[in-house]
Amino acid sequence: MFPDSNPLLTFTYQLRSRYSETDKMGYVYYGRYLEYFEVARTEMIRQAGFSYRDLEESGIMLPVIHSEIQYKQPIFYDERMDIRVLLFDTPSVRLNTYYEIRTEEGKKLHTLGRVTLVFTSTETRRPVRAPESFLTGILRLT
Repeated sequence: MFPDSNPLLTFTYQLRSRYSETDKMGYVYYGRYLEYFEVARTEMIRQAGFSYRDLEESGIMLPVIHSEIQYKQPIFYDERMDIRVLLFDTPSVRLNTYYEIRTEEGKKLHTLGRVTLVFTSTETRRPVRAPESFLTGILRLT
């Protein structure tokens, strides 16, 4: 699922699983993992000096065009998660993000994921290149 190279950027966001996110078995519900990915990605973008609102106000949106998840083992209520966002290439038209969710201070791997987003003009709904200022902000995190 991950490229065979070292990541350009690794960003870690910590979150604790909440009771409302678990199913009857006590596992975090499978649909929540994409939300966890989004929260970590949003915080990475914020650390780069942007927000989705900033991008949208500048005429750019970032729709998801692909996602995949590998569930290795369940996460339970009240576990502290390290959600890692990894970038292996500099964003151009696409923002390819990869994810690991770990617990126990990173020792226990639970989930791998990948989400691809496309920089898109809000006017034309056509793909566009990532803004230079966005690239500068992301590269500053490396």
